[in-house]
Amino acid sequence: MELARSAAPASPALLTLGNGLFGPPPSGFAHDLSRTEIGRGESLFHAARAAFQRWEQFDLGWVRIANHAPAIAPDELVAVEAHTLSFWSVNFSRITEVVDTSVCFGFLYTTTELHVEEGQERFVLEYNSDSGCVSYLIEAVSRPRHLLARIAYPFSRAMQHRFARDSHDRIRRSISERAKLD
Repeated sequence: MELARSAAPASPALLTLGNGLFGPPPSGFAHDLSRTEIGRGESLFHAARAAFQRWEQFDLGWVRIANHAPAIAPDELVAVEAHTLSFWSVNFSRITEVVDTSVCFGFLYTTTELHVEEGQERFVLEYNSDSGCVSYLIEAVSRPRHLLARIAYPFSRAMQHRFARDSHDRIRRSISERAKLD
């Protein structure tokens, strides 16, 4: 973990937190974008924001945050454990941008050299005060860095898509479970 703390972000700038992709992704990089409506209302936005701060969007059973809910703040190290093909791997990224307004909450992180992929990913909650719609967006631009990720590229891509689906479902479930307790 000490080595990871000093690991700097190691990817070209590919995304912005507010606007997403700069332009066409460089050769070899895949671009993924998923957005779902997770509910309606300002109170639901606040509940989703609180779930984000507890990193529940990563609490998937086969994926979890390994460094005990880091603060969502610039320069914070995020260690993500993933269980695939009977192996656990730990991948380190660093938060590079954060947004926290009355209608938008999220962050952009950039992989470090201690990650099997190279790239950036943003996780954003948005509240449309006119319609009441609360949406969750995940956008990623990445390419395999580690040899095994390159060899197993179709599998790696399948796991990236699975993560997005499961993360969207997890936030919806988390909010629903909390609403039942209130």
